[in-house]
This record gives sequence, C-alpha cells and structure tokens, in this order.
Amino acid sequence: MQALDFGHGPAFYFKSYLKAAYFNQVLPTSIGGDAFRVLEAGRLGRGNKEAFYGVLLDRVVGLVGLLVLNLVANLAYPGLLPRPVFLLINAIAVFGLAGVVTFAAAGRIRRLDRYLVLKHLHEFSARIRTLYKTRSAIAFHTALAVAIHFVLVLSVYFVGRGVGLAYDLPAFLVIVPPVFMLMVIPVSLAGWGVREGGFIGLFVLIGADKTQVLSMSLIYGLLGLVAALPGLFFFLAGRQHREKEHQRERRR
Repeated sequence: MQALDFGHGPAFYFKSYLKAAYFNQVLPTSIGGDAFRVLEAGRLGRGNKEAFYGVLLDRVVGLVGLLVLNLVANLAYPGLLPRPVFLLINAIAVFGLAGVVTFAAAGRIRRLDRYLVLKHLHEFSARIRTLYKTRSAIAFHTALAVAIHFVLVLSVYFVGRGVGLAYDLPAFLVIVPPVFMLMVIPVSLAGWGVREGGFIGLFVLIGADKTQVLSMSLIYGLLGLVAALPGLFFFLAGRQHREKEHQRERRR
C-alpha cells in the first residue's frame, strides 16, 4: 500500500490485517474482510477506489503465491493424486498464472480506456506495473507469498498429524492449496463447509480416513477463529477511539 502512495506505517496495516482476518471469520468466503480493509484504507485520503485496487493487488499477489506453491508441489509429486485430478489442478494453476500476466499486460493497451468496464481493468493493470517495475520486486513478493502459504499449509499439516493423519508434508502441499482456492467461493461463512468438503474429497483419494480429515478441518477452522480474535480487539479499540474523538469535536 505504501508503494501505491498510501500513508501510515506497518503498524496500521498490521492491525488492519488482523481486523480483516476477524471479519473473514464472520462474513461469506475467506475474503469477506477485504471490504473492511478497503474502507479503512480509503479513509487515508486516496479514496475507496484506490484502496480497492491496493487490496485487490494484495489478493492477486497472494493468489500467485498459492498457485506457484501448488504447481511446484504437483509437479514434484505427480503420482499422489489420480491423473485426471492432477491435470485439472495443474490446468487451474497454469490458467490462473496466465490470467495474472494478462491483467498486467492489459495496461499497455490504451484503447481499453474507451470502455467503462475495461477501463477499470486498465487502471488496475497500471497499478500492477507501478508496483512491479523490476524483476527483483516480482521475485521478492512472489517468494514472500509462497512462504506465507507454505506456513499455512504447514499449520494444517501439524493439525492433521495431531489427529492421526499419517501423511508426509508433500501430500498436504498438493492437497491444501486447492482447498484454499475453493474457500473463496461465496457460499458459506469463512469457508466453513467448503473447506471440510474439499479436504475430505481430496484426502479420500489418497486413502485417508474421513473422520480424521473432518476433525483436522474443524480444528484448523477453530484455531483460525481464535487467531482472529486480536482483530476484534483492535476493531473495538479503534471504534472507541473514534467515538472519543467525535465527542471532543462536539465539545469544541
């Protein structure tokens, strides 16, 4: 966000991320909190439109990291899943990455400005090129996104091992990322139900016990809810601070 000329330091965005993580737990899909991030960043002076582009760009970079991680894991362990599923997941990853490249390149087509819908695509593409002017910036952010999702997969792995799923980390690197992508579909709160169905559907393909997989998914979801509670604290504290500021202004 700072690269896109938004103000405030890391502490502001850290708190904003935690607050959004909380709203992700109580709103549809795993990205419900992004709307909150847009509104909060929009108050910094550049407006909701620029904030939307910034948050969307953050999501796109995260998606790239998830797709890269999943693609590498699938290619490294091609025999883990049935071949049709293996090919489908790889196709989604490749088309997803190709779509991001297409979005980035669309900003070079000036004629897109003439059409209302495509104009937004052109503007978003311009933000991508503003942030990623060098290969080193692309490599750094992609590596960071991959590392973050690797840690998330690792957390699922430890929960799975804790409930008795005797599978090595590669199995989780292949199976967990596609489930995370499914959780974006807006059909449930925080991806509950979608996550459980995805984990069971894929882990069963490698012979896992449904009960153990369900237990893993539920425990992971509950841990995510607990981890998001600091966001509720920061949200309530910020709201109380704003109310006090309003009261002071009224007294003046």
